[in-house]
Amino acid sequence: MPVHVRTGDTVMVTAGNDKGAVGEILSVLTKKDRVVVKGVNIRTRNIKPTQQNPKGGTIKKEMSIHMSNVSPVVEGKPARVRFETQKDGAKVRVGVIVDDKGKKTEKVLGEVHSADARPTGK
Repeated sequence: MPVHVRTGDTVMVTAGNDKGAVGEILSVLTKKDRVVVKGVNIRTRNIKPTQQNPKGGTIKKEMSIHMSNVSPVVEGKPARVRFETQKDGAKVRVGVIVDDKGKKTEKVLGEVHSADARPTGK
């Protein structure tokens, strides 16, 4: 199944404790269907004393959230994502938002496959 978000995308959290927060995706954990978003789902971790840090201490770290709880941002709003194949053969992700009046706004979020990398089917 294609993934609607990628590393480096700006996303908005649509569900959970951090609902409405906007951040950049730091990593995508595809096997667990989770993402790590900068500044979202921050937890405090205790660190054992080591030779480099003899006192130990605590650090704040972003933890992963399920990727169904984030959506890419288009014009400041969370967008639905669809995949289109362009005329030159490139496959792209397109973010779609609908305003209050029913007008659709579309924005290409990025290429999934370039035209020359796709198999021709011959």
